Amino acid sequence: QVQLVESGGGLVQAGGSLRLSCAASGRTFSYYAMGWFRQAPGKEREFVAAIRWSEGITYYANSVKGRFTISRDNAKNTVYLQMNSLKPEDTAVYYCAADRARLSTRAYEYDYWGQGTQVTVSS
Repeated sequence: QVQLVESGGGLVQAGGSLRLSCAASGRTFSYYAMGWFRQAPGKEREFVAAIRWSEGITYYANSVKGRFTISRDNAKNTVYLQMNSLKPEDTAVYYCAADRARLSTRAYEYDYWGQGTQVTVSS
C-alpha cells in the first residue's frame, strides 16, 4: 500500500507564500523521485517540480524557476514545495506524485498520486 497525502494549500494574495507538504507512506525505499504537478480548471495537468529521492537533485518547470523550491526530508518521508512570489496564474490543485523508475516531467510516468490540495492566489 502506497499513500501520498498533500497538505498546506490555501488562499493567499499575490506576492505571498505557501509551503506544501507531501507525506509518503508505504514502499518509499523504492521511490526514485517525487514530483509536484498542478492542474487548473479546464487545463491539462502541468509539471511543477521534481526531486531525486536519495541525492536531492531537483528539476523545475520554467514557469516556477526562482520562485518555487522542492525539498525532501528522508527521515520524515516527506517532500515539500515552498512557493514564493505567488501569482494568480499559480492557482490550481497541486498534486504530489511518486515515480519508481525515473525523475520525469510527464504525469503519465508517475506511479502513485495524492488527491491534491487547492492553492488559490488572489490579485
